[in-house]
Amino acid sequence: MQKVSVITMTFNECENLKACATKVLKQDYPNLEYIIVDGGSTDGSVEFLASLKEQYGDKVTYVSEPDKGLYDALNKGIRMATGDIVGLMCDEFTNDHIISEMVEAIEREGADGVHGDVDFVQNGKVVRRWRMGIGTINGGWMPAHPTMFLKREIYEKYGLYELGYVIAADYEFIVRMLKSGETKLAYIPKVLVHQYHGENSTSTGGFNNYVRSFLEARRALIVNGMPHPTTTCIIRTFRVFGQFARGIFGKS
Repeated sequence: MQKVSVITMTFNECENLKACATKVLKQDYPNLEYIIVDGGSTDGSVEFLASLKEQYGDKVTYVSEPDKGLYDALNKGIRMATGDIVGLMCDEFTNDHIISEMVEAIEREGADGVHGDVDFVQNGKVVRRWRMGIGTINGGWMPAHPTMFLKREIYEKYGLYELGYVIAADYEFIVRMLKSGETKLAYIPKVLVHQYHGENSTSTGGFNNYVRSFLEARRALIVNGMPHPTTTCIIRTFRVFGQFARGIFGKS
């Protein structure tokens, strides 16, 4: 049975950390390693992590120290991971069988990783539905990063997240990983994650963050030698804004 490493990055969000950790540790997949990378919290998170370690032993590993932000913490977690399959989770799985389904999909399709759908939730209401399915980078497609679990060798082959990107390091990594067509991702057409924290590009920065996300995404395409970077970013932007309409009007 393949070992799965789940990484959570956190900083001074103890209550959210508790909710996330509960969902991860309730997963029915037996060969699971849980890694929490804390940025040096002072709100009780470290005490909570110590209690998790005491309760779950070697199943839980954590570190609490200053870092350079989200992607630096994620890179740190990937370096700490010992699993055959590695993924992140900073919100909540939708049920207790998600990791089992992910591993089954990877093995069934002989894939290098897996992704699925996400609902973005605020105050108990779905405000955005990520339903990109299967597509191409030039078609504005991007797999939902919160659901993307990859085999360890993908990180060994393509490297980690570039810290020169503030918002779009996940997009740059995905472009770098998929541009050759050699990496195969399985797709599970169902909601795997309820996301309560907007990603960097959709959080409190508002319009300014969207502009920065657009520019960083364009740079990522250029750096990776992708054709028509501006057109691709425009298409991607329309697809992203279309997700908010699905959330508002309840469309699937």
